[in-house]
Amino acid sequence: MLSDELLSAHLQELRRGTVVLACLLILKQPNYGYALLDLLDRRGFAVDANTLYPLLRRLEKQGLLTSDWNTEESRPRKFYRTSAEGLALADTLSHDWDALHAAFRTLKGEP
Repeated sequence: MLSDELLSAHLQELRRGTVVLACLLILKQPNYGYALLDLLDRRGFAVDANTLYPLLRRLEKQGLLTSDWNTEESRPRKFYRTSAEGLALADTLSHDWDALHAAFRTLKGEP
């Protein structure tokens, strides 16, 4: 039987890339970090804030996200949105995900 620590490490590794794709897909509509954390969690992607915010900064630096500050509310918030390059990457990754899913199904003996 796998230890909890080993299982957790493998699950984290498996999910690492999926969070990038999930963010690119969700952020087709502008959103801010805390709301994104909540939305990801409700969609089954449990992500820690200490993981998400550096990821958002990295994706922005890579040109996959854009951001704007909204200062109209009492508390300024940085809103992120998937860029054209990010949309293209999300499309490519989604197609690859579908192909991998089909490949795993054949490995499991499913039709």
